[in-house]
Amino acid sequence: MFAGLILAGCHRGDVANSNISQDRFRVALLTPGPISDAGWNAAAFEGLQLVRQRLGADVATVQTTSPADFDDAFRDFAGRRFNLVFAHGFEYTDAALAAGREFPETTFVVTSGSAASANVAALSFKIEQAAYVEGVLAGMMTRTGTAGAVGGIELPAIKLTFEGFRAGFLAAHPGGRVLTSFIGSFDDVGAAKEAASAEIAQGADFLFHDADAAGLGVFAAARDAHIYAFGASRNQNDVMPQVVIASAVTSIPDAFLMIAREVKAHTFHCGMLELGMREGMVRVVLNPRLEPQIPSRALARVYDAEKAIMSGQIVVPSHPAA
Repeated sequence: MFAGLILAGCHRGDVANSNISQDRFRVALLTPGPISDAGWNAAAFEGLQLVRQRLGADVATVQTTSPADFDDAFRDFAGRRFNLVFAHGFEYTDAALAAGREFPETTFVVTSGSAASANVAALSFKIEQAAYVEGVLAGMMTRTGTAGAVGGIELPAIKLTFEGFRAGFLAAHPGGRVLTSFIGSFDDVGAAKEAASAEIAQGADFLFHDADAAGLGVFAAARDAHIYAFGASRNQNDVMPQVVIASAVTSIPDAFLMIAREVKAHTFHCGMLELGMREGMVRVVLNPRLEPQIPSRALARVYDAEKAIMSGQIVVPSHPAA
């Protein structure tokens, strides 16, 4: 697939790449999990392919499995004079800053990063805004007054997303509660299903996840309990269409293309970059198969919440609570 551009399943710094031309624009991607996860990492891979298609770039990717891999991959790509390296996760921040100091000619972009420098940018999507809207939908439709949220590793960005969901749920259903759990992994489907089932046992009748590939376990638990769940990062409505009522979607591919185009044109400026609903980079996509099950009153509340966020009338928390 992809004519040898990418070799999936690479680990521990074994970087897969195309036949790199020294005079072409070169872009690399580091992911913390498999690009087949139908979510967070898959969206980044789509972005890399969009850059290849639209800009004619040579591209390469690697899945890292430990912090040691971060340094090795950054040095490998920068040492081979890649122009741009995307690192798709908060956990890459420190390694990217170190690589940035060592390789000032390469631009590094860390998704959900916590710091920036002269040649390192932190790219954040305000997915908490879409999570808030999904929380409103769950709050309008819940019968138990309880929803659940399952996360992978307990990172600030994921905690922030959960806070957005909770805020929306409580705005629509005052006095309700949102149960949260973290499984410590982004690919343990079984653990995610177990955590989701435990929340269902405590009364949750809507489930939200931010667990990458492990989110499939959340969907499975929702299916078995005949309740609804929400997709995250990517449009996951088709992953389990009888279960996923809506997805909180980030336009990761479009953002990657926008940044790559500016880097290629030498007009990109590193810094703390934030993209949300107002910029058209975050949205909620309802599942057309399940939309008829949503009461008109709930739909109206969802649309009102979206408008209020874009106008600034509703401000979703942008930093995790202490």
